[in-house]
Amino acid sequence: MKILLVSPRTPDTFWSFKHAVRFVSRKASMPPLGLLTVAAMLPPEWQLKLVDLNVERLKDEDLRWPDYVLLGAMLVQKDSVREIVARCATFQKRIIAGGPLFTTGYEAFPEIQHFVLGEAEEIMPQVVEDMRSGRLLQPIYRATNRPDITQTPVPRWDLIKFRYYVTMAVQFSRGCPFDCEFCDIIVMNGRVPRTKTPAQLIAELDALGRRGWKDMVFIVDDNFIGNKQRTKTLLHALIEWRRRTRTRIGFLTEASMNLADDPELCALMVEAGFKKVFVGIETPSVEALEECHKLQNRNRDLLASVQTLQRAGLEVMGGFIVGFDSDKSDIFKRQFEFIQRSGVATAMVGLLNALPQTRLWQRLKREGRLEIESTGNNTDAALNFKPRLNREFLQSGYRELVKKLYEPRNYYQRIRTFLKSHRPTGPRLHLSRADCIAFLKSLWVLGVWHRGQVGYWRLFLGTLIRRPRQFPHAIELAILGYHFRRVANSLRAPAARKR
Repeated sequence: MKILLVSPRTPDTFWSFKHAVRFVSRKASMPPLGLLTVAAMLPPEWQLKLVDLNVERLKDEDLRWPDYVLLGAMLVQKDSVREIVARCATFQKRIIAGGPLFTTGYEAFPEIQHFVLGEAEEIMPQVVEDMRSGRLLQPIYRATNRPDITQTPVPRWDLIKFRYYVTMAVQFSRGCPFDCEFCDIIVMNGRVPRTKTPAQLIAELDALGRRGWKDMVFIVDDNFIGNKQRTKTLLHALIEWRRRTRTRIGFLTEASMNLADDPELCALMVEAGFKKVFVGIETPSVEALEECHKLQNRNRDLLASVQTLQRAGLEVMGGFIVGFDSDKSDIFKRQFEFIQRSGVATAMVGLLNALPQTRLWQRLKREGRLEIESTGNNTDAALNFKPRLNREFLQSGYRELVKKLYEPRNYYQRIRTFLKSHRPTGPRLHLSRADCIAFLKSLWVLGVWHRGQVGYWRLFLGTLIRRPRQFPHAIELAILGYHFRRVANSLRAPAARKR
C-alpha cells in the first residue's frame, strides 16, 4: 500500500513565525506531529511519503503515486485543505481526513470521502484493516473512547527533513482539568488528563537525538501540568536523562497559571531544561474571567504570578483575549498597560471567537448571536458572532492595540522589563550554527534596515554589558518581534478581507 500524508499550509499568523524562521534559514516552526504519529500506526511494510505544504510544494507526481491520501488539519488551515481536496479530485484520489478541523466540523467537507473523527489510536487498526482487505471504507470512523496514550507509538521522524524546522514536537499528555468556555481542547480531548509514561517520552526524545536533533523541543500538551504529580515524575526522569546523556536540548510547553503556585514544580521544570511556557492569561478584567469560567486565573494577582514564573527562570508567553460580553470600552487600555508591565514579550492578543462545539459556541447559538464559521485564527481581526461592544469599535481597537504592542519602542521596553525579572538558571542550551547566522542577520535587518534601530542597539548593548548570559535570549526576542510587527502591520479592516 502506498500512502501519501499531507499537512496543509498554515497562513501567516502570530504562531506561524514565518518572518522569524528565515533568520535561522528554516522554513517552518514545527513539523506536523499528528500526521507523524498516525504514520507510525500504519503497517511498517507500507510505503509512506509525507508532504508538509509549509516547507515544500505538493507536486503532481506526488498525487499520482498513492493509493490513499491521508490529510490531517487544524481549523486555521481550512483554505489550504480545500485546495488540496480539489487537486486530489483531479487525480481521482480518495482522501481519509482527520484532525481538529474535521472532528468538530466534518460536515463542511462533503467532497471528502472518509473521516477519522477524534483521537486515532483506537480507530486506526480498523481503518488499516479495511484498507488492507480492499473493502469499501466507511464514510466515518469515530472514536468512542478517550484512548490510553501509553499505547501511542514513537512518531515517524524519518518522514521529515529536520533542516526545515526550528523546533521539534512531542506530546506527554492530553486533556485539561479546567473548563474555560471558549476552549475546544476539552471538546476534543476531555477534562481528565491522560499521560504517557516517562520512559515513553524519553524514548521519543532519544529517537530525535539519534537522528541528530540538538535544539528546542516543544511539548505540545494542552496543559503540561494538568496532572501535577505525573508531571513531577516525568520531570525527575528528564533531569536524570539530561545527566546521563549530557544533552543540550531545551523545552517549551503550555501550562495553566496555577503553575506559579507550585515552586517545586517550577524548579523541576527549569532543572529539566524548560525555558519557556505559554500561559493563557486572557484578561486583567475580573468580570471577564468570571464570564468565561477561567477559574484558575481568578482570585490572584496575575502580574505577580507572571513575575513569579519569570524569577523562577521561565519566559512567559501569554495569550490574551478581548471581546468578552463584560468588556468595557477601556479594555484596550487595560490590556496594553498590563502587558507592558508584565514583561510578556510574546503576547498573542486575539479577538474572542466561538470555536465549533465549545460551550461559548453553544451559548451564542442559543442566543441567536452566531453569524459565520470561525477561521480558527483569532488574530485576524475577524468576529464570528454579534458582540456586546460596537463591532467596528472592537475591531479597530483590536488592530490598534496589536500594532501598538509591537511598535519597536513598546516591544523593546517589554523585553527589558522581562530581562529585569528573569533569573536565568538551569542547563545551558545548544547554540547552533543557525543561531549564529540569525544573530548576524539581525545586525543588518534590525540594526540597520528595519525601523526601530535605536531600540535594537539599546537592547543589544545594554544586555551585553549588564546581563551577558541573557544576551542570546534578548536577540531571539528581538527577532521574534520583527515577525510579530510584520503580522500586526498586515491586519486590515474585515470589510477589506475575503469572506
